[in-house]
Order: sequence, then C-alpha cells, then structure tokens
Amino acid sequence: MSEPALVALRGASFAYEDGPAVLSGLDFDIREGRALALLGRNGSGKTTLMRLLSGGLRPNEGRLTVGGQPVTYDRKGLTRLRTTVQLVVQDPDDQLFAASVEQDVSFGPLNLGLPDGEVRARVAEALAALDITALADRPTHLLSYGQRKRTAIAGAVAMRPRVLILDEPTAGLDPDGQERLLTTLDGLRDAGTTVVMATHDVDLALRWADDAALLTPSGVRTGPAPVALARTDLLREAGLRLPWGAAVTDLLRAQGLLTGSAPGPRTADELAALATERLGASGR
Repeated sequence: MSEPALVALRGASFAYEDGPAVLSGLDFDIREGRALALLGRNGSGKTTLMRLLSGGLRPNEGRLTVGGQPVTYDRKGLTRLRTTVQLVVQDPDDQLFAASVEQDVSFGPLNLGLPDGEVRARVAEALAALDITALADRPTHLLSYGQRKRTAIAGAVAMRPRVLILDEPTAGLDPDGQERLLTTLDGLRDAGTTVVMATHDVDLALRWADDAALLTPSGVRTGPAPVALARTDLLREAGLRLPWGAAVTDLLRAQGLLTGSAPGPRTADELAALATERLGASGR
C-alpha cells in the first residue's frame, strides 16, 4: 500500500460568496520530493487551489489532509498546517510589511513562540538559502523587485515547511534573476523541501518540474512533466501552448534523430549538446 500524499485535497469544492463554483469535486496530491508545476489559464482556479492547500481558504465541501490526517481549522490545526505548508504570493509587496529584511523574515518563527536563539538560527539559515544575508539590515522599501521576491520566499523558508508553494515566482524577474532563483529553488529541493510552482510559462515548467498539474474545465490532469506537457489535447483544454522543448522533441523523433525512450532537450543548451553529440557520432 502506497504512502498517503504529503498534502492532499479530496472531493474539494469551493465558491466565493454569491459566485459560481471555482473548483468542484477536486482531488489533488502533493507528493513529497517531487517538484510540481501547476498550470492553467487565468480564471482556472490556480490561486484558489493554492490558498486551499495552504489553509488560507477552507473548502465548502471535501477535506484537506496532511500526511493522511484531516486538517482542522482551529488555531492548533492551522498552526500545524502552516509549519508544513507555506505559500508565497506573486507580488512580494502583498507579503512584506516589516521595516527591515531580518525583521520580516523573523515574523513567522516569532509567531510560533520559538526561543530567540532558534528564531535567529532560522532567520540566518533562510537568508543564506536565498543569498540575501548581506541585506539583513536593509529597509524593505529600499529593495529591488528581485530582492523583495527573495525576502518574501525567505520568510516562508524560515518556517522550515515541508512544502513551499510559489505563485509565479519568476514573474517580473530579468533572465539573470530567474536563473538565480531557479538555482536557489534547486538548493531548497536538495535540502528536502517539496516545491510547488504555479506558472504560465510552459517552457519553464518542462525544464524545472518533475510533475505537471494542468487545471482544465473538466478537472485537474497530473502526470510526469515531459508526458503531460507533450499532450496537445490537454494543453489546448488548459489554454496553454506546446512547450518549445516538446515541439523540438517531436521534430527530432520525426527525423529519426531521437529514438526509443531517449529524453528530448528541454533547453537550448540541451539541444546544442545533443546536436554536438549527433555530429560527433556521425564523424562530421
């Protein structure tokens, strides 16, 4: 018998007051150790789903479980949930409020009632993980957009969650900022944090994620990212285009340049490496 999902929604439905159902009868799993990309068109329910998973919203029907145990929505239950799951919203200005970076990152651990030494250790660890130790004393209103993004994520990391949910974390970042953030997320994953990323960027999802969950009008469809993001029927239903890497892989297979179960390139660098390998094999 397989272990229960780390975090799961079962039969979850939700509608905002006086509005239509946003999600209905949804089953959704977060598996420990799997990087998960959450994709869907605007209005598909991604933000609602993330808030249900993190306890910001309570399903009208169905239930949320952590480690197979139902979540209760009293103070004790929500504290337990938020030490397991942390959500970082898309706009860091919606999350940052303290005068300095260090004060902002320390807010969550302080609210847990941890001893001062433990709080300081967690803050130092989170600042180092996000590569912003040098910004500890910087006023938050003097941070660049990318620095504010990192500070918001550090505040969640300081809670030492098992699951970190990020809403469009690369949005608004320049290419260098995106690469640095992805390197940071890889470090968090290597340290044992399960990362869920909501994104509109299908190329990023294919490159980064182990699994992809597509929110469609007929429900959520989840599978290994290279498989789910190559299904044009699912992508069309979700209002998404075929990722660059999947299109290139189809072309390579059609030309006999990629055979069997060999994975296709997910980035331009991987395509260049494959081309170099093929040219070397042909003696050119």
